[in-house]
Amino acid sequence: MLKIIFMGTPEFSVPILEALNNKYEVVAVVTQPDKEVGRHRVLTPTPVKKYAVEHGLVVYQPEHIKEEYENLINLDADLIVTAAYGQFVGTKLLHSPKYKAINCHASLLPKYRGGAPIHQAIKDGCDYTGVSIMYMEKKMDAGDVLNTVKVKIEDTDNCGTMFEKLSLAARDLLMETIPLLIEGKINPVKQDESLATFAYNITNEEKVLDFNKTARCVFNHIRAYNPNPIAYFELKGDQIKVFDSALVDEVTTEAPGTILLHKKNRLMIACGEGTVLELLTIQPSGKKMMSARDFINGGLRKYL
Repeated sequence: MLKIIFMGTPEFSVPILEALNNKYEVVAVVTQPDKEVGRHRVLTPTPVKKYAVEHGLVVYQPEHIKEEYENLINLDADLIVTAAYGQFVGTKLLHSPKYKAINCHASLLPKYRGGAPIHQAIKDGCDYTGVSIMYMEKKMDAGDVLNTVKVKIEDTDNCGTMFEKLSLAARDLLMETIPLLIEGKINPVKQDESLATFAYNITNEEKVLDFNKTARCVFNHIRAYNPNPIAYFELKGDQIKVFDSALVDEVTTEAPGTILLHKKNRLMIACGEGTVLELLTIQPSGKKMMSARDFINGGLRKYL
């Protein structure tokens, strides 16, 4: 039976690990170290570790995989599979298995290399994104591509729903790809470096909404960052996080960023080019998440 080392960390990775464990011999699971979570700083294992422990799999949690890899090489695995692991892996380990190391990346490479491809695809207003299975190399997400699948992004999707869609798409594509790889039926395709774009991890500055952009752009920004890290704007010095919004067929002559109250307790905001966006679910500083209606009836007065 094919012996596999799996590397992954978040919930995105769990269906992929589950499928591998059901068909092959997973000789080790490598994931990030436990982290303190929440107000009480509770030490919490990663979703991948939780699955691995529940199913009796051997778990490794190196602080720095580039320095702590000898035990993994000694397992004599046939293949390494990674999916949102979160650390750079050294070339010596990547090239040690018979069939090397492959990665499930949530974009259609060479577009959106990096750690936030799903967020960026939604924020950019893409109609489609997808999953690429590629060889892992020292350069980030630059290895030869073995297989891809396209996945549609609907207006009703946010980052959370796309994580779920792409996780299942990655699982299915991987299970289709591994037998073809082992049988030598895949011709890897080199990525066109001239087409490469990048989706680096999100900075604090990127979470701030820019109402000078059109309502469509702001709408995409909001859903791209829901459920994490959540986009926001400032209103009289307070942060207002925005979880959900809706496009409306209205225009305004008000300056971008102006709060517009609408009949039936609807909260609108002026955006670029005279467009208008409706805010649906928000969280003012120091408050719980609430509907726009509750905000209008309770806390909006202080900002007007």
